[in-house]
Amino acid sequence: MENQTPDEGRQRRPRIKRESKFHTTPDYYREGSLERNEQANLPERRSYGDSEGYEPQRRQNHNPKSKKRIVYPTNDKRYKKSFLTLKGTENLISNKIERRRKRQTPPEPKYGDTTRLNKYISNAGVCSRREADLLIQAGAITVNGEVVTTLGYKVQAGDVVCYAGKELMSEPKRYFLLNKPRGFITTMDDPEERRTVMMLMEGCCKERIYPVGRLDRDTTGLLLFTNDGELAKKLTHPSSNIYKIYHVELDRELSHTDRGRILDGLELEDGPIKVDDVQFQNEDTRRKIVGVALHSGRNRIVRRIFEHLGYEVVKLDRVAFAGLTKKDLPRGRYRELTQREVNYLRMI
Repeated sequence: MENQTPDEGRQRRPRIKRESKFHTTPDYYREGSLERNEQANLPERRSYGDSEGYEPQRRQNHNPKSKKRIVYPTNDKRYKKSFLTLKGTENLISNKIERRRKRQTPPEPKYGDTTRLNKYISNAGVCSRREADLLIQAGAITVNGEVVTTLGYKVQAGDVVCYAGKELMSEPKRYFLLNKPRGFITTMDDPEERRTVMMLMEGCCKERIYPVGRLDRDTTGLLLFTNDGELAKKLTHPSSNIYKIYHVELDRELSHTDRGRILDGLELEDGPIKVDDVQFQNEDTRRKIVGVALHSGRNRIVRRIFEHLGYEVVKLDRVAFAGLTKKDLPRGRYRELTQREVNYLRMI
């Protein structure tokens, strides 16, 4: 006993060979033939989720907030593949896929079966909703042959709405921007059969569009077309103060004194007028060409400002209107506004 080492007197536990890091695999679930399992009278293997079936062991991850994950009883890949097809696990995976699909799929828009009568008239391009209420109260609107004077009346699907003997069709809103050339008048129809801006817009769309505001026959530049009556009313009303920029060419050079008078404000026949800015194209050599920025929407206001000071406007071009420019838009051509531009006009 005196010659024994400390390790020789200690009883050691037998070392067990394990296939998994966490636990061993039962012998009757190892890879083997079915005959050997039948001879051992082992119970039939059940699907996961059954009350009497085999349930895999579980362990908690290192992160206490994370969900529990299943630890496979063996490292065999074929066993893992079959394990994923078990009943309970398959339901978990299908439910997770369904929840992910619902999050990624945007909700479908809900369309009602009824529409307010004033909105239906406005969508048809007749007028704004407020003006449509006046038409309804005046008895100018008929629905299915009967006069409707009730505000808030709702049109059902399939109803026939008429105004001035013509059936109204609710149509989508369209917005176009034209770079108007010289020699065209801004009107829907001319009894003298002169050239109109509607000739330039032929074939652009099936909806009935009309110009927003007007430009003189000799004035060129940007002109907006739409069938949105409410937006057209908003852009043409004086209280909106839509920002516009004009490129003006005069018959003679503009003096610095007259430029200062324009900036200070002038008194015209219909009241005072004041512009935002007046700039020369070239202050040293080309003072005949100036740029004028203003918010007023009065009729022929730019021409009347310079005529008041004794100047004659040779050329007048509107280069900007309500934030829209004629960039990449040749003279006599049109383009449809983008959704971003339309949203900007609605926010003005």
